[in-house]
Amino acid sequence: MDGNHPVPWFPAWPIKFSDEIQNPLDIISLFDKWRPNDRWLLMAYEAAASEVHLWTTWFAVRRLEEKNNMVARKTDAEFLRLIAGTRQIKIAFDRAGLQIGDTAAWILYLPEFEISTTFGQTEIEREIYNNKQLDAERLSEHLNSQILPQRPFPNVEGLVRIGAIMEGENISPNKCEDAYLLHSAMSDF
Repeated sequence: MDGNHPVPWFPAWPIKFSDEIQNPLDIISLFDKWRPNDRWLLMAYEAAASEVHLWTTWFAVRRLEEKNNMVARKTDAEFLRLIAGTRQIKIAFDRAGLQIGDTAAWILYLPEFEISTTFGQTEIEREIYNNKQLDAERLSEHLNSQILPQRPFPNVEGLVRIGAIMEGENISPNKCEDAYLLHSAMSDF
């Protein structure tokens, strides 16, 4: 990544499974068994739009976490809830969690560093992605999956998956990322 980019890579690794998922709960149970702690999660591949989308959602979760004001009991579930744009945890897992037939997903790590009370002043540790790479590779191996050389990108399929738009609805490609961000922001309204 360009060192001048204003937002570093989010600690997220796209993975491709060797076969279509037949039972998401088996994959999630295996992941839970091997993840280093509950700051690691699996998310639907289509649910991630960009580095900005992931960091913005992370910031909202950290703010809720620090204020002890999360809807979900755990940070990983709260992150999925905001990505899915809902107050309902079950709907969040249905939209942003793994589903039967999925062939890819994201392994994510949710950093714990403190957020600033001044807008735009949170210092993001630029090496967080590299520092967690080995853990992500190990998790990928346990899931019998392969890390893909990609970063998140906004797309219409993802907006449908997370419930931001309906199947068949059109949206300009240059407005997709904005739609993801707005959908997450509206989760508490």
